[in-house]
Amino acid sequence: HEPPILFLDEPTSGVDPVSRRRFWNLIHSMAGRGVTVFVTTHYMDEAEYCGRLGMIYRGKLVALASPDLLRREKMRGEVMEITCRDPAEALEVVEVVNGVREAALFGAKIHAVAESFSQTSPLVFETLSQRGFSPLSPARISPSLEDVFVSLITGDEGRRG
Repeated sequence: HEPPILFLDEPTSGVDPVSRRRFWNLIHSMAGRGVTVFVTTHYMDEAEYCGRLGMIYRGKLVALASPDLLRREKMRGEVMEITCRDPAEALEVVEVVNGVREAALFGAKIHAVAESFSQTSPLVFETLSQRGFSPLSPARISPSLEDVFVSLITGDEGRRG
């Protein structure tokens, strides 16, 4: 049948990457035919596929917009990507640099959120250099939806320096 509205609760949980892609092709095909599709997911990379998304934390809607608009308007601070030796160990150093609100590993790199990239990135570089982590200069990057979500739910309690 052809429902006007479809609710999918984590449809790709536990699914291999090829099947995930097929699910999303099917979802986009249905949306293209005018079906309203509501999808719940905890995969932030999947949320990128949505035209509009609501971020919910502890039962409350904390943001509602397109992924691009969320990144542009809801991100509190600027995100820097740090490449260095031993990123897992370096993370502990980055987290306490003045001006860094929060930091996390993203693969073999560190993402750190600061109020001001231009003020904080030299401090991060200098601190990591002094501690022997051989950093490359931090690069300012566009925030991921995960960065935006964490920024929204931590608010000022994650602020340092």
